[in-house]
Amino acid sequence: MKILIDKENFLSNVISINIEGTEQKVLPRDITFDVISDEPIHIDFLRIVKGAKIVLEIPVKFINNELSPGLKRGGVLNIVRRKVELKCPTENIPTELIVDLNGLDIGSSIKISSIKLPENVIPTIQGRDFVIATVAAPTIVKEPEKPAEETEGETPEGAEATATEGQEKPSEGGEKDESNKDKAGDKSKEENKSPPEKK
Repeated sequence: MKILIDKENFLSNVISINIEGTEQKVLPRDITFDVISDEPIHIDFLRIVKGAKIVLEIPVKFINNELSPGLKRGGVLNIVRRKVELKCPTENIPTELIVDLNGLDIGSSIKISSIKLPENVIPTIQGRDFVIATVAAPTIVKEPEKPAEETEGETPEGAEATATEGQEKPSEGGEKDESNKDKAGDKSKEENKSPPEKK
């Protein structure tokens, strides 16, 4: 029983159980698990009555992924519905819905109309051909590039500092030269002064 419970289609699988020597066909409806061990401790079953109809969620199975040109080129299978709710006669309940991906390219959509359903089995959603899955193009994230003007206009901070220091040094040297010239001029003026004449 544990192996059956682990299957995805367990709740849509008709099984036979023996009740007091009588075989009964039943459908699992609910499972209760132990909160500590996570082992199943109780299962509710619905007895199948011939001629009745029941609403079930049937799992979707995708096959032939390797034969899809879209997936081969890096496309992504975008699954919209993993289960489809169907109204089924109790004697004709599908265990799963098969979707064949053979030949599907990027941009293809798989709709409910493209899935072959058993006789007298209909989806509960009526009036529109809803999507089960699509083959989408791969998503590529590109980093934004810096504008060329910003790249050309940028200068390293070290280079700017060096240029500023280089401009300041000549001006300091120029000030020192002028002060030296002034001192030399004052000395020459003093030497040119003649001593006072004695009377």
